[in-house]
Order: sequence, then C-alpha cells, then structure tokens
Amino acid sequence: MKRIGTIDRPHTHDPRNQEPMPIPTREPVGSATPDVTIIGANDSRQNRTREMQLIPEAMARAHMHDRLREAEAQRQALRLSNARRMQRRAERASMRARRALAMAVMH
Repeated sequence: MKRIGTIDRPHTHDPRNQEPMPIPTREPVGSATPDVTIIGANDSRQNRTREMQLIPEAMARAHMHDRLREAEAQRQALRLSNARRMQRRAERASMRARRALAMAVMH
C-alpha cells in the first residue's frame, strides 16, 4: 500500500485533512496503559498549536538575525582596519614632511 505522507512529514499541514493514525492490530507489551486510547493520541497529534507551527519561522528569523549581526561585526572590523592603515599612512607622510623640513632648515 502506497502512502504519500508520514507522521513526521504529513502530506498536508492542515490537521483536519490528515489521515488518522492507523490503529494497531495488536498492542505491544509494556506500551501505554489502557486509559490512554488511540483516539486521544490522534487528537493530541492533530492539536498543533499556532506557536508550534511558527517555530521554524522563528528559528529562521533568529538565524538571519545572527547572520546580520556577524556581517555588521565584519564590516566594523573592516572599517577599523582601514582606519588604522590610513592612520599609519598619514603618520609616515607626516614623518617624511618633518624630515624634509629639517633637511631644508639645516642647509
């Protein structure tokens, strides 16, 4: 028998349109107590809250937030390294100018 979806990956995400869980022909030894019925398990499986359905979206949002924070940190580090490079270049130019002035004064 060919089944399109599974419990973990149902064919449809709408709990009302999902097939009910198959009723086992024989209860395994040491499983649920008799007061827990298959209908209760089926109802709890289909009673997905909105919060649970939004978990992947929240995880994606958190992931993107982390990536944006990393990108901003990298941009800030790049700006800092560029500023230090320019400062060293300016200091070297200043020293060349001082040296040239000293040479002009001495001669």
